[in-house]
Amino acid sequence: MVMNFIQGLIKYEFLQNALITSVIVGLISGVIGSFIILRGMSLMGDAISHAVLPGVAVSYMLGANYIIGASIFGLLAATLIGFVEQKSPLKSDTSIGIVFSSFFALGIVLISRAQSSTDLNHILFGNVLAVRQSDIIMTAVVAVSVLIFILLFYKELVVSSFDPTMAAAYGLNVKLIHYGLMFALTLVAVTSLQTIGTVLVVALLITPAATGYLLTNKLTHMIIISSIIGVVSSVLGLFFSYTFNYPSGATIVLTAACFFLLAFLFSPIKGLLFRNKGGVMNEEV
Repeated sequence: MVMNFIQGLIKYEFLQNALITSVIVGLISGVIGSFIILRGMSLMGDAISHAVLPGVAVSYMLGANYIIGASIFGLLAATLIGFVEQKSPLKSDTSIGIVFSSFFALGIVLISRAQSSTDLNHILFGNVLAVRQSDIIMTAVVAVSVLIFILLFYKELVVSSFDPTMAAAYGLNVKLIHYGLMFALTLVAVTSLQTIGTVLVVALLITPAATGYLLTNKLTHMIIISSIIGVVSSVLGLFFSYTFNYPSGATIVLTAACFFLLAFLFSPIKGLLFRNKGGVMNEEV
């Protein structure tokens, strides 16, 4: 099976494109997912990954690049969630549920009118084997942009993630940092659509990062471990998808879930079978 996969990589350009894209998406998802986990924003990641769907639909209708429309709707969803939470007595999980489900429903209606059901399935569940050269370039540009953002504002992201009150006391613009991270999250979610689809994007954002969280108490180590797990899960998932003709997005997510299960059970720091809890996540800034 492995040799068949390697021969396919050598022979077929579509498989080469799929592998490159999967590696990039797995890497950047592990990085951005680490901050999403630390800030307790898993539901927000889910919301944005679903809320970009109407932006994709509108872009298709206008003949524009879908990353533009999806980014606009992703940021709009993040803004609306914050507005509803601040201007009503509803808790954050309620406002997130209302906004993301409404955006997702709108996206399904728009895409159903503009495209065939097959196209809708590809957007919802991904089709990494249909990745083109232009998709690789776009994914790489987004990955580099997000990495630069995190490197430039690493200290601010760390401080605001661990202690937002202290970050505000230091004079940091906590809201600006939050929306900057939301924009980065939106870009990653959009570029992951082709690989695993909008329904499963949050799984690749959260699962490798959650696995890394269970394996270490240091943020830098968590980011590195999460990125490695994201890449390995994407490669192995692509291998199983190609070999057994499974849906690519679902296979990648299940592979990442297997790594999480192993960490959940056997992590020497926080594993279920090893009760050495080893402290809490920390980072020097």
